[in-house]
Amino acid sequence: MNFETKIAQHVLIIGFVWPESKTTAAGLRILQLIDFFLKNNFKITFASSAEKSIYSDDLNALGIKESHIKLNDSEFNEFLKNLNPYIVLFDRFYTEEQFGWRVAEVCPNALRILDTEDLHFVRKVRQQAQKEGKEKIDLFSNLAKREIASIYRCDFSLIISEVEMQLLQEKFKMDVSLLFYLPFLCQKISHSEKESLPTFEERTNFIFLGNYKHQPNLDAILYLKETIWPILSKTLPKAELHGFGAYVSPQIKQLHNPKERFFIRGWVEDAFKEVQKAKVMLAPLRYGAGLKGKLIQAMQSGTPSITSTVGAEGIPGDYFWSGFIENNPDAFSEKAKELFTNKLIWQQAQTNGFTILEKRFTKENFANNLLKKIETTLLDLKKHREDNWIGSLLAHHSMQSTKYFSKWIEEKNK
Repeated sequence: MNFETKIAQHVLIIGFVWPESKTTAAGLRILQLIDFFLKNNFKITFASSAEKSIYSDDLNALGIKESHIKLNDSEFNEFLKNLNPYIVLFDRFYTEEQFGWRVAEVCPNALRILDTEDLHFVRKVRQQAQKEGKEKIDLFSNLAKREIASIYRCDFSLIISEVEMQLLQEKFKMDVSLLFYLPFLCQKISHSEKESLPTFEERTNFIFLGNYKHQPNLDAILYLKETIWPILSKTLPKAELHGFGAYVSPQIKQLHNPKERFFIRGWVEDAFKEVQKAKVMLAPLRYGAGLKGKLIQAMQSGTPSITSTVGAEGIPGDYFWSGFIENNPDAFSEKAKELFTNKLIWQQAQTNGFTILEKRFTKENFANNLLKKIETTLLDLKKHREDNWIGSLLAHHSMQSTKYFSKWIEEKNK
C-alpha cells in the first residue's frame, strides 16, 4: 500500500480525554502516536467529547485539527462522512464502546485501531484486591468482558506491556494478529546528553511524581507518607521527599509537612527538570497496570528509582533494574537509603536505566513495525475481519444494542 497516495485522507483519533502530556503518561503516549502519524505523512483530526483542562496540550500548534464531539448524537455520523477517515484510533476502550459502532456503520473500510493505554480491568481488579487484602485476583470481571470485547471488535489493538500481551494470549486465548506490542517510544539519549546530567554529588533529595487523580498514584503517596517515610526519614535525618504532580486535592495538600521533610510541590511546567535534580525516585505502587511513565521518565533523567513489582512490571525485561525492586516497606526503605548514599551503586543503577531505555524503548525499534502492521492489515482487511469471527459477532450484537440504546438517549435528549 502506498501511503503517499493517501495524504489527503485522515487519521481520526477519538480521545477519552484531551491529551495532557505534562501531567499523565497516557497523554504522553497519545502525543507519541500523533508524532508517529505526522512523520508518516498522515493528516490528523483529534476529537473528544470531554472538556479541556488547563493542562490540555495545544494540538493546533502541531497542525492537528481539533473537534469537539457529542455522545449519543447522530451529528457524529455526519462528521464521519465529511472526514471519511482512513484510520480511526480509539483512545481507550471506552471510546470504542461509545463511537465504534458508528465508525463501523459509516466508514466500514476505515482501519479501526484501539490503543488500550493499559488493561483497565487488570488495574481495577488489583485495586480491589489491595483494598480487600487479597493476594489472589479474579481477572474475569465484567469490566474484563467489556474491554476484551472491545479489543475483538477492532482490527488490532496497541498493547503497551509485554506482560499484558502474554496475559491476553495465554489467559484469554486471543490471536496475536489482533494485538500489537507498542511500548513507550523514547528518543535515544546521546553520550553528550548523559554527560550533561547532574552528577551524584549535585543531586539532592527523594522525589515522587504522579497525577493524583490516578488512583494508583494516590494510594502510593499515602503509603509513602504513612508507612515508608516514617522508616526512611529516621535513617536519613536530613533527606527530604518532594512530591510533584497535577490535580493536588485537599487530601494530598494535607500531607505537606515541612517538619517531617515531606513536601507536596504540585504541578510544574517541566517535570523532567525536577526529576533530574533528584537523587532517587520513590514509586511504591501497590497496584496498577501497563507501563509506569514516571519510571521511564526517571531513567531518561538519569535518576535511579526504588519501586515495587507492579511498578517495574513490563519495563526491564532481562536487564537489571535502575535501582531496586522491593515490596516490603522495611526492605524498600533500606534499599532507598543504600541507593541514596552509595555512589557506586547509584551510578550502576543509572547505567542500568540507560541500557533499559536503549534496548527496550528506542522508538526506531518499533515505529517501522507499526507502519508495516497497518499496511499489511489494510492490504487484506476483508480476510483479516473474516478470520476474526468473534470480533464480527461481537460487533454485530454491540451495534444492535448500543445503536438503539444510543438512539433512544438521543431522542430523549431532544
